Amino acid sequence: MTPNTRIFQMSFSSVYPHYVAKAEKKGRTQAEVDAIIFWLTGYEPNRLQRILEDKTSFAVFFNEAPLFHPNAHKITGVICGYRVEEITDPLMQKIRYLDKLIDELAKGKPMEKILRN
Repeated sequence: MTPNTRIFQMSFSSVYPHYVAKAEKKGRTQAEVDAIIFWLTGYEPNRLQRILEDKTSFAVFFNEAPLFHPNAHKITGVICGYRVEEITDPLMQKIRYLDKLIDELAKGKPMEKILRN
């Protein structure tokens, strides 16, 4: 397994609390984190809860997303040292899109800008 694919097998529930903690540390809310996830993936609250309880992997989380947002391609910038728009692996790009949106939230960007409205 290449270094990048290790994250594909990680459970989404193992990283989700870190997303929430990063947001809350900067005065944002879990509800805003969830809104970002719902916008990006098309999941609904009850399904997200089931994903967290079932310890669903990142690969399954993104591959089974009901509707990956058509404006996701508008997410640009650097996260973890990589430009998200230049990442060639589709699954890794989706993971980094989410990372980038959570980072924008923690940096105080307004939700309407984060959600590319």
